[in-house]
Amino acid sequence: MSRALLFLFVASFGAMASFYLLLSVVPRYAMSVGGGEVGAGLATGALMLSTVATELFTPRLVSAFGHRRVFAAGLFLLGVPALALPAATTLAAILAVCMIRGAGVAITVVVGGSLVASLLPDERRGEGLGLYGIVVSIPAVIGLPLGLWFSAHAGYPAVFIAGAAAALAGVAAVGGLPARAPQTDPSLSLFAAIRTPSLTRPSLVFAATTMAAGIIFTFLPLAVTHASGNLASLALLLQAATSTLTRWWAGRHGDAHGAARLLIPALLLVALGMFTLLRIDSTAAVIIGMLLFGAGFGIAQNVSLAMMFERVSPTGYDAVSALWNIAYDAGLGVGAVGFGLAVSRAGYPLAFAFGGVLVLLAMVPAWLDRRADLVMRGAASHRS
Repeated sequence: MSRALLFLFVASFGAMASFYLLLSVVPRYAMSVGGGEVGAGLATGALMLSTVATELFTPRLVSAFGHRRVFAAGLFLLGVPALALPAATTLAAILAVCMIRGAGVAITVVVGGSLVASLLPDERRGEGLGLYGIVVSIPAVIGLPLGLWFSAHAGYPAVFIAGAAAALAGVAAVGGLPARAPQTDPSLSLFAAIRTPSLTRPSLVFAATTMAAGIIFTFLPLAVTHASGNLASLALLLQAATSTLTRWWAGRHGDAHGAARLLIPALLLVALGMFTLLRIDSTAAVIIGMLLFGAGFGIAQNVSLAMMFERVSPTGYDAVSALWNIAYDAGLGVGAVGFGLAVSRAGYPLAFAFGGVLVLLAMVPAWLDRRADLVMRGAASHRS
């Protein structure tokens, strides 16, 4: 492991610790100030809307100011506004803080994804992305359940301060990052990447799984009303742990056998996990559903990103990282807001089932991409 990669892991860990500590807590806080379930969904939606909007321009920021400065700015935007949340006693104020923090999320994930791809050899990219996935997923394993537990036992302000501290601690590692990653001139713009089918197909498929994730992260703690709050924390812990392990496994498997073949099985696992939550009143169903969902989500994270990096030269890594993260964050936001509207009309079980149907619909672009990939590989083999 290179020195730059180690510093990147430390800085990214701090950013994601801040993100996940507050991800399920802020929606609850929004409800506590009178926002209701729609307000809870809007909190996640505002965070993700700002994230997506900033991701559109992050490659240009990197081109102008370099990776190191932009990453540091992202950590400040993610951490400092969290300190204002204890004083945010209206839904509008909470949404404003979420919007600012969303810009910080965007910068850290786009720059982090681009740098890690640039610092890895091609033949070990899948495994390296899997290791990076572990680093940025451990905060989800710890942060999602810990944030809920901590808020229940120490109060919301303590969680908000911890989230701010995690991001600002990551600033100490930024000095070890390259000012500019090697071979990352902006020859492939984000908007060109969006018009490239071989990149948009896997990003759309991944977006479907992140819509389901937005539903889970925001509303599972609110939907589990038949048991103590510990069940929601345990379910989120198991989901995050399973996702982390399968994300790493998918990287190793993809290096040896190809990543594309895992995309459809990942969708099936995610959908099955969502359908299992039709029995949200059953503790066993909640646990099994989160294990299935976590397994599929982890695989989808790794293989979709690995596939997209495989299809561009190093000069396109910033654009690919931005596009993939847009799919991630737009899906989270749309899933949270859409579910918040749907649950008020249909109830939690049917709304979870609707999320599963959306994931199954993503089988269409996944199948088209698999077929196109096989055709391209066959043509390349024939030429050789």
